[in-house]
Amino acid sequence: MTRTATRLKHVGCHISIKHGYSGAAQTAAAIGATAFQYFPKNPRGLSVKDFSASDAAACAAFCREHGIRSIAHTTYATNLAAEGALREPTIRSLRNDLEIAEACGSEGVVVHFGKWKGSGDPLEGYKVIIAALNETLQDWRGNAKLLIENQAGEGTAIGTTLEELVSIRQLTAYPEQIGFCLDTCHFFASGVWSGANWQELYEAGSKLGYWRHLMALHLNDSVYPTGSRRDRHANIGGGAIGARALAEALATPELVGLPVVLETPVPMQSSHQAEIEFVRSLA
Repeated sequence: MTRTATRLKHVGCHISIKHGYSGAAQTAAAIGATAFQYFPKNPRGLSVKDFSASDAAACAAFCREHGIRSIAHTTYATNLAAEGALREPTIRSLRNDLEIAEACGSEGVVVHFGKWKGSGDPLEGYKVIIAALNETLQDWRGNAKLLIENQAGEGTAIGTTLEELVSIRQLTAYPEQIGFCLDTCHFFASGVWSGANWQELYEAGSKLGYWRHLMALHLNDSVYPTGSRRDRHANIGGGAIGARALAEALATPELVGLPVVLETPVPMQSSHQAEIEFVRSLA
């Protein structure tokens, strides 16, 4: 990786849609963000939302006008490895998220790899995940993609490595409709990234073709040390990863044009504005 004086083009944070999708875009602009993430609907369930097409279109138009890029994040209840009664609601909900993201002009929908709860061979879990991705993307013709996020290893060991993510994408029937979202806290908590081996991981990702399909970055420090498998985000430079290691990650050339989104704690009675500027200074 060649280190350069990188200037990130799109930096922002997660924003509520309590004032609508267009309201979220306007909030992003108001705090100086050039990217944002949002939940397309109530993040606590697997409902299908009958959303306002005009509000979504206004969001897309505002983002185009102001050079803002957005990503959606599927609900907490979404589990690509779900079976039984949860499978069909999960797929319907995820397809609904794609429809909303498309209408809002977003890059795609971030979805966690999934937690396999079966007692048998973990390969069976991978098969369930692949089948869920295939069913969700069957007949999908939009530009919004599913963006698979690496996991911290909390509760399950699967979904933590670049090799797994790349392999799952390649084994689906619709790899062109799937990208990746890298979470720095998850990468660190899983033990894949120690905070000191970014160059090694970058080279491994290059050989695998991972970086070509990376479409978003969740930039988070970690409350807990590397290998803890505990997913708790800290503010940038205020956690176990530290500003120096995060700055090295941000020097990755493939990140320059991607939405870089903070999922860090918000200061009381404030916003992410100062932290967004700090991230730009790190790059």
